[in-house]
Amino acid sequence: MFKRYLTVLFVIASLGGSGVAVRGQAPQEKVDLDAINKIKEEGLKRSQVMEILSYLTDVEGARLTNSPNIRAAQQWAKQKLTEWGLQNGRLEAWQFGRGWSLENFSAGLIKPYYVPLIAYPKAWSASTNGALRGKPILFDAKTAADLDQYKGKLKGAIVLLSPTREVKAHFEPLATRETDEGLLKLANAEPPVAGDRGRFRNFTPEQLAERTLQNKKWEMIYAEGAALVLEPSRGDGGTVFVQGATLSYPEGTPVDKRKNVRDKDAPFVIPQVVVGVEQYNRIIRMIAAKAAVEIEINISARYHDQDLMSHNVVAEIPGSDLKDEVVMLGAHFDSWHAGTGATDNGAGSAVCMEAVRILQALGLKPRRTIRIGLWSGEEQGLLGSRAYVAEHFGKRLGLEPRFGDPQPPDQPNTPRPPVQLALKSEHERFAGYFNLDNGTGKIRGVYMQGNELVRPIFRAWLAPFKDMGATTLTVSNTGGTDHQSFDGVGLPGFQFIQDEIEYESRTHHSNMDVFDRIQEGDMKQAAVIMAAFVYNTAMRAEKLPRKPLPGEVVHNGK
Repeated sequence: MFKRYLTVLFVIASLGGSGVAVRGQAPQEKVDLDAINKIKEEGLKRSQVMEILSYLTDVEGARLTNSPNIRAAQQWAKQKLTEWGLQNGRLEAWQFGRGWSLENFSAGLIKPYYVPLIAYPKAWSASTNGALRGKPILFDAKTAADLDQYKGKLKGAIVLLSPTREVKAHFEPLATRETDEGLLKLANAEPPVAGDRGRFRNFTPEQLAERTLQNKKWEMIYAEGAALVLEPSRGDGGTVFVQGATLSYPEGTPVDKRKNVRDKDAPFVIPQVVVGVEQYNRIIRMIAAKAAVEIEINISARYHDQDLMSHNVVAEIPGSDLKDEVVMLGAHFDSWHAGTGATDNGAGSAVCMEAVRILQALGLKPRRTIRIGLWSGEEQGLLGSRAYVAEHFGKRLGLEPRFGDPQPPDQPNTPRPPVQLALKSEHERFAGYFNLDNGTGKIRGVYMQGNELVRPIFRAWLAPFKDMGATTLTVSNTGGTDHQSFDGVGLPGFQFIQDEIEYESRTHHSNMDVFDRIQEGDMKQAAVIMAAFVYNTAMRAEKLPRKPLPGEVVHNGK
């Protein structure tokens, strides 16, 4: 049977009348509309994406890396992919450190009367060894000189780390979608500066002073031997944002001498709890009013250090004549622990699983091998995808800062050193990677990561989805997720532009990151587009074009 193809000749930078300046005529790109229409029909009329996400979040629950929950969820995902007919399903190991799980927790204001607190322990916090009850102390040091007045007062204490935080009314909606103006701004963005790696951290003098003071406060908390630290959530209205516990080292301690809370031989981690801001503020106001305030906290947590290896879930749809070349799609599978990791990033994981299910159900025969990767350790600094890329394609040599380390590298505001790369033979056979990790919002386009060569290709691939709202291409980079592991070694790796919905305002790393905050129509749209982009990459005559390598190749491995 003859296939219908869409051949598009483009002269503007994005679809939908955005008004972007003309960039010149681009080469033609063929799109198999018969295959795309089948993908749409399967993904919109017979979708399983919500069933996948419900089991992943409601049944398997939160998926902190190396916790029992994520290990069970990884086995389930591998089995599900195998049931659909994908091949070579496996869990690829990489070294992470100890896991952590919460077995029991309670928090309450005991005096002058009982009030339950909306609160969550930080991950990798130590247990309290039973209920800890006492009068909280506000650690209200505004300068380094103020620290002296707290010497001898913090031992065995329940410490309120910060002063009250102002809580304002929400006159703007918590949920938003991309506007035409916002998408136009993305489409008209200037290309990133070639070779500019930025700096380790960019701090203003005021931020540096605040950071230094906060480090000194934590150093004193550990030195004095506080029993428990309470912090206010950055959210409000019952939303509590909570991540990993804090360790403290004196400034100037070499990076290789600092332990991470995930290290098996880490020192004792003082129990740490994040409290809903309204209740946290109330406790401080009660103390100021000379009320007899007492708090009781009970944390029962467990470290899992028998197996320090974490895993990535990998499975494949084998290719045909170009089977030795690989196109990948992926999302991070791990989450934080207060919610169930629905928007961050059960949504992306379910979309990727649904995309390969669609392709497998349709019996499409890709030329290149299609490989799905569900990464762990993303929340600790893209660790799982970096380990996978290093094992299969290549790695950057030298220091890379890890999110969640006790402190960032010394000398902030200093340039990063030049990049050196050690590449493997699989690097040359890699066709492209597509990532989804910005919540439940529908796909609106693609971040091209400074790669102008893919513009005419992606524009053609988006054309069939104009009626679904996906039209925008931006040369801009976007950071903070796993496509960077690929892009960082010169591979074509991309993240989709998504509607914000409630990602930063309510769900990202919070107790409200749950299934009920997911938008079903957006998930179906994203799965269809993900399947189409992966299929198109697998069927092209050529691999996706690449940017120049981001550094000097000093070693080529097998």
